[in-house]
Amino acid sequence: MKSATFPSLRVEPELREAAEKALAPGESLSQFVEEAVREKIRRRQLQDEFIARGLESLREAERTGEYYSSDEVLAELDNIIREAETKPQK
Repeated sequence: MKSATFPSLRVEPELREAAEKALAPGESLSQFVEEAVREKIRRRQLQDEFIARGLESLREAERTGEYYSSDEVLAELDNIIREAETKPQK
């Protein structure tokens, strides 16, 4: 597959300087930008999946009429945390 390029990006000199200071040893600015774009794409995909799960949950609640209050959910999460904290570590 042929490679492609991103459009040129004009930024404030301070932003470029900050990016250059953040580079890992041996890392190029291009590598840094590419990784940032990949991470942002992944974050957006995760957000989309989260929203889709939430909407599906809403549809299921509407279909079944089964809803939970925030207090019920938080209490259940507290129980899960308490159980995890009391389990012996392996």
